[in-house]
Amino acid sequence: MAHRKGEPETPNHVLLMTILNPAYPITVDVIHTICQPYGNVLRIVIFKKNGVQAMVEFDGIDPATRAREGLQGADIYSGCCTLRIEYAKPSKLNVYKNDAESWDFTNPNVGMKEPPSSSSTSSGSSRPPLLQEPRGFGMNVSPFRGGMNGQMGGGPRGGGGLFNSPMPDRFGINNGMSNGGIRSGGLMGSGQGQGGPFMGGAGGPGGASLSAMGQPQPGLPQQGAVLMVYGLNKDKMNADRIFNLLCLYGNIVRIKFLKTKEGCAMVQMGDALAVERAVANLNNTTFFGCKMQLGYSKQAFLADVQQPYDLPDGTPSFKDYMGNKNNRFINPEMASKNRIQPPSKILHFFNTPPGLDEETLKQVFLEGEVVEPKSIKLFPSKSESERSSSGLLEFNNISEALEALVVGNHAPIPNPNSKFPFIMKLCFSSSRHIPNKMAE
Repeated sequence: MAHRKGEPETPNHVLLMTILNPAYPITVDVIHTICQPYGNVLRIVIFKKNGVQAMVEFDGIDPATRAREGLQGADIYSGCCTLRIEYAKPSKLNVYKNDAESWDFTNPNVGMKEPPSSSSTSSGSSRPPLLQEPRGFGMNVSPFRGGMNGQMGGGPRGGGGLFNSPMPDRFGINNGMSNGGIRSGGLMGSGQGQGGPFMGGAGGPGGASLSAMGQPQPGLPQQGAVLMVYGLNKDKMNADRIFNLLCLYGNIVRIKFLKTKEGCAMVQMGDALAVERAVANLNNTTFFGCKMQLGYSKQAFLADVQQPYDLPDGTPSFKDYMGNKNNRFINPEMASKNRIQPPSKILHFFNTPPGLDEETLKQVFLEGEVVEPKSIKLFPSKSESERSSSGLLEFNNISEALEALVVGNHAPIPNPNSKFPFIMKLCFSSSRHIPNKMAE
């Protein structure tokens, strides 16, 4: 194979992967899983200085060479995320923390999170897509079956994909795979989808074909995971405030304001169902004196914006929320705790300091220049050792509650027992009014 310009003449045990047309998030989980069949992976570092690139350090030159030859030119997802691989110059990668974009498999103590599990795989083809495009992000994962026998498997060139849905991801960036199911030129077939990292609800249909993964299903609107937001108050709204509102309905990947259309933004959510939930619950709601309208975008994803412009409040017009800890559908357990509610004039607050007083709460909204709640009800502590507090906030109308939520959601509340504040979380309550006496 001819060497590319600037590529070292001699092989190296460290590979440089450039991911072309990265339509879906690329994480340590994804890179580790496609590389592990070729040999032991020691370290992975993902960086985005020139597009999306990853360096992968193997424990020897032979597995690195096998991976380079086996993965060169393959698509991680069907029709996108194409791999261009060359030998890297460094002899060792430096990993400073174990997270979504870097991992040292020889030192689990670099980070606190559980490292990606190694998996073996089978089937596939000599040059298939590595991960098939999903219908939205987020299905549960089943372990890989079988072994590689030193190659990617035997299907016809270009048929199917090595994986039929995005890789499992513990960082809330990606989505997992469906369990069980058919096998059609891919490492793993798709089965009955379940609530996964970006879904929090039903996944894909059982026995979905490879070509159907990522295509609109019968009976569903034809849209992907990108939401159009119109009619925002340009002086009051920014990316974080959109996040604070939409995170109630699904994970947020990226938010981008449009410079040519005032008060308009695009939001890449974790999956198509999150977009559907947002539209169903928030379309035509009024707050900050403007009626917000939501629609479906034809774009499959939002690309990185290298030089965002400043919004009127001085914050950037583009923000990336992949891996943001305030996403609420990161895994099935978290997703199951979210009750999808339409806007109401009563907000439920939680994750606030024990012993919280009403004045501290009111101050959050006064500092945000929105109307303070007309009534506050703190839930009684179950024990003296209660680690946090929660309760209800009632506003005069839904518009005031919406304004309070976009301003106060994820506001830091001082912690009397630590230098680290509590991050208050808000959501719409199903209560129609605040009862005078809470149940003990």
